[in-house]
Amino acid sequence: MRTLAIAPGVTQIVLVPRQAINAYLVGSVLVDAGIRASRRGLLAALADRPLTAHVLTHAHADHQGASAAICATRDVPLWCAEAERALAESGQVTRAYPNPADPVARFQQRYWAGPGWPVARTLREGDAIEDFCVVETPGHAPGHLALWRERDGVLIAGDVLVDMHMLTTARGLHEPPVRFTADPHLNRQSIKKLAALKPKLICFGHGPVLHDPAPLLALASRL
Repeated sequence: MRTLAIAPGVTQIVLVPRQAINAYLVGSVLVDAGIRASRRGLLAALADRPLTAHVLTHAHADHQGASAAICATRDVPLWCAEAERALAESGQVTRAYPNPADPVARFQQRYWAGPGWPVARTLREGDAIEDFCVVETPGHAPGHLALWRERDGVLIAGDVLVDMHMLTTARGLHEPPVRFTADPHLNRQSIKKLAALKPKLICFGHGPVLHDPAPLLALASRL
């Protein structure tokens, strides 16, 4: 498991090879927690770092898998959007997938999703997370959130976009898979919302960090 300093106060934690699943440390706040098997590596990566809270961009199985373990071991609160609260607290995270009976969804629920954990705080547009601001970006998940730092243009986009092909892992900017997206049309509106911010560095739940906003602006213009 690698940690990469990608911007002042922002560390990317690579949870799966080829940056297929990422978490981020923003100051002393952990953003996302990978799959259940990410627990040991994530705790090791955070061992010497202060941690005050854990935020979910959304409560999918590849983002909340180690959340309960992190919150319990490090004694930190869990924060997410109100629309993600029931999923995060129950651990039944695939209920919001378009088809929870899909074989991949059932696999994720059984092997990737972690147990639920109480949500201590619900987040909404404009809330401050360290020196970032919460941006509501529903679509991929009903309560999906992104984090934005205006002073240097750093954006943590979660799964509003992915910077890799989810089957081949080839790098490239894409909309998230429809198979796991609650409302693709609404997610496109969220893509346009993020593009309007004109970020300079974009961080994804899946794929490498993007240092050139041109692909995002081009994608948004085609939607």
